[in-house]
Amino acid sequence: MTLPVHERPFTNVVYHTADLPDTPQRSFRIPAAGWLEAPDELINLGDDLGEPAEYKRRIGSYLLWRAGPPVGEAWYLAINREQLAERYRFRLSGKVGKGVGPDGQTHHRFRSWKESLRHGGDGE
Repeated sequence: MTLPVHERPFTNVVYHTADLPDTPQRSFRIPAAGWLEAPDELINLGDDLGEPAEYKRRIGSYLLWRAGPPVGEAWYLAINREQLAERYRFRLSGKVGKGVGPDGQTHHRFRSWKESLRHGGDGE
């Protein structure tokens, strides 16, 4: 049986960028501190929420991280795994939010922001 996300323990395993899994893990969570190449922006992502950032999945060229609950007050940060300086944030408040994607557009729906990540800003 799969544990609810908030009940999954954080792993002590550390990962290089190439070793981060493509999809969410069903038995554990990967903390930002468990990524060897993690930038300070990611390590501090959830400071204002009192929540640690955790790895969610790969979307296109991006590594998706979240600090906070899946619905409510949360920060998402997408980091290009090939160019770590390329980053996009999305602030979720309840079921709506705001963030600029790689397409240069401001998105208010998390789904459209993720689609922008998947397409890498090329609009396909």
